Amino acid sequence: MKTIKKAFVGTIALFLTSCASTAKFPVSSVTPAAEIVAKMKKDKNDNAVIVVTAKNLASADRLNPPKNNYVVWIVTEDNGTKNIGQLMNKNANKSVLTTSTPFKVKEIYITAEEQGNISYPSGIEISRTSF
Repeated sequence: MKTIKKAFVGTIALFLTSCASTAKFPVSSVTPAAEIVAKMKKDKNDNAVIVVTAKNLASADRLNPPKNNYVVWIVTEDNGTKNIGQLMNKNANKSVLTTSTPFKVKEIYITAEEQGNISYPSGIEISRTSF
């Protein structure tokens, strides 16, 4: 009976992990206490649903030099770099950004910026990871 339970649990775990890919961001020299993870899966319309979760991320105004926002960017296969939203954080224990995009995502990274609605990154890069 234990073997059947273990096989069932293993099958469920395999099924759940095959539906989404997870990427951990490396430790940032700018915000070393931050633990940042991105998960990506496809929705029913074949869009990429991206969830970025940051724990222990310092408020952007505490950086040197101080900034106002954390902006999350994707590098796409054919369409360049795209702003997918702001990671709202006021020294919170946990910050989450959930968004979707029709583009095929190669990389995702976070920058600290003066404004959140910009088209091109110009601020301090916090961390970057690949899918």
